[in-house]
Amino acid sequence: MTVVQENPDGTVEADWLLDSVVRVFRAVGFGAEAASVVAESLVEADLRGVSSHGVMLVPMYVDRVLAGSVSRKEAAEVVADLGAVAVLDAGHALGQVTSDQAMALAVAKAKRYGVGAVAVRRAFHFGGAFRYVQAAAAQGCIGVAASNTRPLMPAVGGARPAVGNNPLAFGVPSRDGHPVVLDMALSEAALGKIRIAASEGRPIPSTWATDADGTPTTDPEEALRGMLLPAAGHKGFGLALIVDMLTGVLAGGSAGAAVKPLYADVTVPNDCAHFFLALDVAAFGDADGFAERLAALTAEVTGSPTAPGVERIYLPGQIEAERRDAAAAHGVRIEASVLKALRETAAKVGAELPEARS
Repeated sequence: MTVVQENPDGTVEADWLLDSVVRVFRAVGFGAEAASVVAESLVEADLRGVSSHGVMLVPMYVDRVLAGSVSRKEAAEVVADLGAVAVLDAGHALGQVTSDQAMALAVAKAKRYGVGAVAVRRAFHFGGAFRYVQAAAAQGCIGVAASNTRPLMPAVGGARPAVGNNPLAFGVPSRDGHPVVLDMALSEAALGKIRIAASEGRPIPSTWATDADGTPTTDPEEALRGMLLPAAGHKGFGLALIVDMLTGVLAGGSAGAAVKPLYADVTVPNDCAHFFLALDVAAFGDADGFAERLAALTAEVTGSPTAPGVERIYLPGQIEAERRDAAAAHGVRIEASVLKALRETAAKVGAELPEARS
């Protein structure tokens, strides 16, 4: 069995990681292109420092494929196609594969009509939403991507989960080829931050989560038994609810409690829904003029005075993009437990990992 040799700083070579994940998905029955799409999405998340959407997901994805709740389909079915609008049925395929298809269709429609909108039902987790808005931006379009999840957050004043911690992303093309990317979930804080606080025995802000009765709490252990709170209170709740409407309700798929947990019964489909929008910048007038105005705006923002103790102002997505470039050159940081799980999953499906590199 191949032993992964980590670099002294705890990183591994990005190409090795990508090749390894491709081999795992090839071993469970996916073609080369589909396996590469999923692997690229997961490794790219780790490169950007978003490990919650990275290679740590491989065991769960594989378990669901083996259990049958994720299909081996490599394309969604187009069930409605009318001008600038389309609806796809993903058939519970891997989300990255059908989401690439959906955004490509949205962009193609935008190039013809100025705008393209695609809703996807019977879908599965699509990884980092940044992938799809970056793809739109690379084609000169403003991109929007959203997904719903199982309910994790209460309505304002509520005592049970009512809306998901739904991801919402925007990508805006720029003249230098580095799009402005806003990719966010809608909770005040990630569940992982609460778990870290619990492990360290320190309190959390009362705006992060509630206890099981819906009362805001500073006790991370109570928070883990309770619910996440939406970012900015009623504003985050409202956005999360609208995302549910744009995805499951609009696509004719599942919304609210009909969306099932990712980490529960792996035989039950996740059954989430997605929404993709592309706006062709050129259709709104002078594309060069747009680029100039955007450059002026971003320069004004990044060139504004900094507060005491702050060295630099960043645009949305800029920190992740710079982190990605550094990791691609010097190695991607992966937790030892994630590498161990990757090796175990590869062994389970009979995938031989490539020779270790350092």
